Amino acid sequence: MTGRRLQIRGTLESDYNDVLTPEVIAALEALAGLDGDRKTIMAARIERRAARARERKRITYLDPQSYIPRTRISVQDARDGAFVGGAIPADLRRQWIQGTGPAAKPNASVEAGIRNVAHALLSGADGWMFDGEDALGQVSTMSLDNQRNLKLAIRRDPVFLTAAEQVAGEMNAWARQFFGRPTIDDWRAQLDFTTKLFRPRGLHLDDRHVRQANGAGFSASIVDTTLYVVNNHRQLARSNASVALYLPKIQTAEEAALLNDILSAIEGHVGLAAGAIKVYVLVEQLEACFQLMEIRAALGAHFIGFNTGRWDYINSVADAMAWDPAFINPNIDAITMTYGYMRNYEDRVRRAVNTPDKLGQFALWQGGMEPNIPVGSPSGVEAGMKRAVAGGEREQREGASGKWVAHWKMVHIVRPVWEKAGQENQLGRKFPPLTYTQADAEGLTMLEPAPRTVRGARDLLSVALQYGNAFGQGLQAAALKPADFFGNDDVLYLMEDMATGEIRLSILWEWLHKGASLTEDDPSGVKAGERFTPELFKRLLQEEYDKLRRAGNRDVFDVSKNTTLPIAHAIVKAYVADSVKLPWYIDLLNITLGNHDLAEARRRIGLLSDAFRKDGTRITENLDW
Repeated sequence: MTGRRLQIRGTLESDYNDVLTPEVIAALEALAGLDGDRKTIMAARIERRAARARERKRITYLDPQSYIPRTRISVQDARDGAFVGGAIPADLRRQWIQGTGPAAKPNASVEAGIRNVAHALLSGADGWMFDGEDALGQVSTMSLDNQRNLKLAIRRDPVFLTAAEQVAGEMNAWARQFFGRPTIDDWRAQLDFTTKLFRPRGLHLDDRHVRQANGAGFSASIVDTTLYVVNNHRQLARSNASVALYLPKIQTAEEAALLNDILSAIEGHVGLAAGAIKVYVLVEQLEACFQLMEIRAALGAHFIGFNTGRWDYINSVADAMAWDPAFINPNIDAITMTYGYMRNYEDRVRRAVNTPDKLGQFALWQGGMEPNIPVGSPSGVEAGMKRAVAGGEREQREGASGKWVAHWKMVHIVRPVWEKAGQENQLGRKFPPLTYTQADAEGLTMLEPAPRTVRGARDLLSVALQYGNAFGQGLQAAALKPADFFGNDDVLYLMEDMATGEIRLSILWEWLHKGASLTEDDPSGVKAGERFTPELFKRLLQEEYDKLRRAGNRDVFDVSKNTTLPIAHAIVKAYVADSVKLPWYIDLLNITLGNHDLAEARRRIGLLSDAFRKDGTRITENLDW
């Protein structure tokens, strides 16, 4: 069709005509103009990052007398709650446990992929965030498969109901063995229990299948959000269910205001009431923690809550402080939610949600991810589940209205924490009001003494390599553990997504380019006080890579060892060794996705690195269009 502002790759418009419907395409065309605003705001994001490095300046608060861009709300009014936020619908008021995961599998049929949705909706979770972002692979047409499966499941298509009946039996069989009882009484009724939420990709990413008519990239966030809302809002309304989203990677209130405009434009296009789409915001970026109330205000009636994740936030702190030679993180396992800057971040979020708006409305705080999976030796599972329950108990005590789990098997293990407490949520719990002092700002990057070891470096390298390899295979969420623990069932696998790769490479980059001092002797001969040198990095990288090459198919797919694993190795080596820190590991993974030729992958890695080093350009479009 001529006259369009957007192109759809190849034959996908006909291959996915149930997802890329005329109504969806019309909505995308109507929103196309907002992509220019997105690109301008993303360019400003990169420039702020560069300016901080040039001028060696930390992130600061906004001027209270200024106005939030794209709004008529002053920063001071936002901080004072002098705005109208969102009312929380009935199906979102109790969200004790939210599961997370995609609705599709790589290279899978509808019948196989839609089982993911069945596991989610039969899990007993209060909500399930169906992921279009960090946990969803992007090989081939997975982003469209994800949308197709969700649409079929929400409409209760026979293909979904057939899968659900089968999955219910399998889940009960597991539950009888693990709990001694089934967890699903009536599988059809159970499907109505879990609130459906969707997470689109962030503003910083381009879509792989939709682009501007002139060949330029187009917002993955707009594509994901439009497809989900347009395809499903009517059916959700028929079942009295909310249209609910999680918005990732927001750094500023201006970005939140742009997303608010995108949501409002979709609502206007399809005839939804203003504010009908409800959103949680994932507080994953350090800069966002300086603008929490401003973000709430910018999203207005759409906003219902914040979520405190771990991995992405650690990565954002490391990235924001990359210029400061004195800021060096410890081993990743030491950076828990009670560590230094993480403790202060969580406290700031809970104070922000419990600040009332003009109507006296509070917002929800959803706690972070529980990555454990109850698969391993009896002693390993027992210890892992104790840690999981203790983590939930801590967050509930601190004021969270619920938390995330990364696997359906964890729902009935962690949910009793909130069942015992018995509160629908913790809206309006009293905490000290937010303040905006220099001490508050310094607390958001506060380091505390903790180990920094060769063992820690090996863990960072092993999991980063495995994650890059999994990404190349289409598994953007994967159960991983360091190679030295393969075969040891006392050490559980953890569910990891894109954020786990981002933070591991950020910390390795810190250690190498800031000359991190190691804190313990290591059996390899490295002594406490020695530096993390280029020579040590190269040796450990090769050793960890060799372990993965020798590993069994259970832990490292044999098919990957001469395809995606060498490319993952090249990416880790290039990212960590480069003196110019790239802003996103995912850019390197995306630019090499679908390519199994190592020489071509290295060419693309160089292309991306050179472009960013030259003038801050990020190559985000699909080079294989």
